[in-house]
Formats: sequence, C-alpha cells, structure tokens
Amino acid sequence: MAEGYRLGRLGGTGYCRAGSGPALVLIHGVGMHAGFWAPQMAAFAPHWDVIAYDTLGHGSSLLPPDKPDLGDYAGQLLALLDGLGLKRVSLVGHSMGALIALEFALAFPDRVNAVVPMNGVYCRTPSQRAAVQARAEALQGRAQDLAWRQAAIDRWFGVPVPPVLLETAAWVGASLATVNPVGYARAYGLFARADAAHEGQLGRLAMPALFLTGEEDENSSPEMSRRMAKAAPQGRALALSGQRHMMSLAAPELVNEVLTRFFAETALLQAAQ
Repeated sequence: MAEGYRLGRLGGTGYCRAGSGPALVLIHGVGMHAGFWAPQMAAFAPHWDVIAYDTLGHGSSLLPPDKPDLGDYAGQLLALLDGLGLKRVSLVGHSMGALIALEFALAFPDRVNAVVPMNGVYCRTPSQRAAVQARAEALQGRAQDLAWRQAAIDRWFGVPVPPVLLETAAWVGASLATVNPVGYARAYGLFARADAAHEGQLGRLAMPALFLTGEEDENSSPEMSRRMAKAAPQGRALALSGQRHMMSLAAPELVNEVLTRFFAETALLQAAQ
C-alpha cells in the first residue's frame, strides 16, 4: 500500500482512503474491488478525501443477499458514509457502480454534491438484455473459469487487446480470478436485471450529473448516456473518443482530466447559488 493510503473495514465493508478535503467516493463494477480505482485515488488524493470501497460480495466486504436489489448496495454505502462521518460526498460509479451511485443519489439527494455514472447501462435493447441475462445464468459456478474471464476481457478491451493495454488487461484478469464466485454471481444477476431500474426516475436527480462513457463501449453505449442525461435536470453526457468499457484504467489521465473539470465546474456553480 502506498504511503498515505489507509485500509479499513467498517460494518462489513472494506475500503481504502487517502487524502483530505471534500469527500469523493468511488464505486467499482461487478468483479472488481477498491483497487480498480488506484489511478483515480492517486490523482485526486492531493486535493480530495478519496474513498474507494468493496461493494457487497467483492474484496473484503460481506456477501449480498441471495437475490439482492440496488437498495441493498445503496444501504451499504449509506452505512459506510455514516460510519465515516461523511455528510455530503461526490460520487463516481463504474458500470454496476454507476447504477449504485444513481440509486444512492436518488434515495439520499441531501448527501450527494454531484454524481458521475461512468460506463453505465440504461434500458438495454431486447438483444442486449438477452445477452447479459444469458451470461448471468451461465455464470453460476463459473466465475473463476479461464474462458469466462477471457470473454469478459474481450468485451471490455477488444480482440485482440491493444498491445499498450496488455498489462492493464492482465491485471483485470487477475482480479477476476480472485473474486468471490458467490458474490460475483449474485451481483452480476442484479446487474443483468437492473438496467431499467431508473427509467422514469432520473427527472428527480437533484444534483449535477455527468454521464460518461466510451465511444466504443457497445454495452454501456453513448446512446444510453445521452438518454440518461436528457432525463436528468442537470445532466450532461460525454463519450470519450476511442475508449471502451475499462477507460478509467485504460486512459486514466484522460478520465481524470474530465472528472477534474466537471467537479471544478460543479463547485463554481454551487458557490454561485
């Protein structure tokens, strides 16, 4: 662990914390863990109190219920923030973490300054929904199979993996190899069925929201981000050129620059109000 980073566990949730200042909470996607956010923690810790945590069923956190819903994951985040004494935070969530961030922001708007759903899903097409549900069904007992991990890498990085991203893809594959198979399967099942959970709800989103994805992310597409941004009163959408699903790892400098600019603009707007 790098100097200045603090590992902790609170109420069954494992987390990593660094820096000081306004609070920024980072929520990973299915199959990952708090370490997914290492590039963002390093970039933001000089000016922010940055917390990355393991969602239910991942890393050192407790398992979710047999058939969880997004409320279970939002409740985990609420308990963590209360335990850490954090009243208001900014949220960045990746993939399923984007669903959790939105669920929390809708349920507890007085706790969220701004939210960035990154590579999020929204109202999949019938063919997209059938594909992800088939993967969820096939995942039972196979979370650590090499073929399953490779299929995920192919979706997230492309075939073949660009040479410059081979090391990053290998790290993601190693993380998938260590995931709790029960927690992974339960979380993925929720991810497969929750894409429409916020349909008709985003008009209540009470804070600035940046719906960020990659132009080449087919499953968390730019069109999904545009539709979410259109529905949110303070929403905007941005698709990063040449990027796919794992862009926070594949292009961290670019992602960090976009996040920094968004949070700076948000702070100026809120100070002017």
